[in-house]
Amino acid sequence: MQKKILVIRFSSIGDIVLTSPVIRCLHEQLNAEVHVITKDVFADLYRNNPHVHNVIMIKSKVEEVADVLHREKFDFVADLHNNLRSLQVKRICKTASASFPKLNVRKWIQVNLHADVMPDVHIVDRYFKAVEELGVKNDGKGLDYFITEKNTVNTASLPATHQRGYIALTAGAKFATKEMPVEKIIEVINRLQKPVVVLGGKAEAAKGEAIAKACGDLVVNTCGQYNLDQSASLIQQADLVITHDTGMMHIAAAFKKKIYSVWGNTVPEFGMYPYLPAEGSRIIEVKNLYCRPCSKIGYAKCPQGHFRCMNDIPVSAFGE
Repeated sequence: MQKKILVIRFSSIGDIVLTSPVIRCLHEQLNAEVHVITKDVFADLYRNNPHVHNVIMIKSKVEEVADVLHREKFDFVADLHNNLRSLQVKRICKTASASFPKLNVRKWIQVNLHADVMPDVHIVDRYFKAVEELGVKNDGKGLDYFITEKNTVNTASLPATHQRGYIALTAGAKFATKEMPVEKIIEVINRLQKPVVVLGGKAEAAKGEAIAKACGDLVVNTCGQYNLDQSASLIQQADLVITHDTGMMHIAAAFKKKIYSVWGNTVPEFGMYPYLPAEGSRIIEVKNLYCRPCSKIGYAKCPQGHFRCMNDIPVSAFGE
């Protein structure tokens, strides 16, 4: 009899992409009917996935879908979020379940005491702990990201200077302390002297415009012009992706791109570095900085006032 399994991951873009190996392996190794519960704003990330049978959406509260969870009668719940909301889901489902190890205490120690106590295990492999008792194993194929045909960007729409290849550069991040300053990005582009497509949402439009103005024909600013899947399509077709610690970094890894990931207040040791990217990928960071990491997420501005984690990154680190 086919198992019906519920996977919990409410947010956000990068974290959802990082759950894709578990979903694929549940479907392929168990022939399971995989349902997911997530926030409505992220539903398309799962809806486009052929390994997902059904997406259950909430706006903010689990109670919104309590009747659905009761009715579905899941055989197992794989909790890949591990918070109070996911605990509510498990209580409503009243079936076998398991959660992944979130390691919040260890993260707190690393942030506040700057002791390297995190295990050398990527979060993808920690996610698999939640399905270990089902006999599901990581297949080593990496991440998935699925783009619909209507959202595939034809690179012929780019200027002629960018149609034979380009670098995709993500301008922003959820928190300012994860972002390179505009001046640093301009320095990097001027050093590389290669066509660059700058990616970002409407919030990064002014930043993208400033970069394009400073770098001239080297840059095409697409910030605010494309939706997530269209930006992902431009990443898929890029020769190289330069990205902060963001969801776009994980999308690039899903496409097995060569990635230069740039780290500010967060650190790869948290276990969310690019998963199985292309050969030649680099992690670019200022090591042994006394105040780093200052958060497991980020801030609107540097708590110390100097922002050395980004300002001290040598532009030579991006040299080919």
